[in-house]
Parts: sequence; C-alpha cells; structure tokens
Amino acid sequence: MPDRFPIPWTLKENEQSWAVCDANGFALAYVHFLGRPVVGTNPDLLTRDQARRIAANIARLPELLATRN
Repeated sequence: MPDRFPIPWTLKENEQSWAVCDANGFALAYVHFLGRPVVGTNPDLLTRDQARRIAANIARLPELLATRN
C-alpha cells in the first residue's frame, strides 16, 4: 500500500504562515504567524521564527517515527 502522504515533507512560506507539504505538494499543516514584529507579550501570537521551527518539527515527523520502529 503506498504511503498516504509521501516523504519528503517540505516547508513552504506563505504571507503569514508556513505550510508543511508532502512530496506531491499537498499541504498537510499550516502554522500561522504574525506578519509584523510582535509588540508586547501576547502569548497567543507566534513570531515568524517560532512558526518556522514548529513547522520544521512537523516536517521531521516521518523521519522520527521511522527510527522508532
């Protein structure tokens, strides 16, 4: 049975989000960020770098799961 979401998973930056896409270009997840510098300490808003790190960890999931089996 072919993989439902073939690897490698990659990141694609949009205007205010990072998309995690499979090898076919299908978007699996979106991690949104605030497009301008965050002023103050609102914990609900991600910076661009925070969102990129979260999306990169999501993209690594197939690799991490393969090492556990």
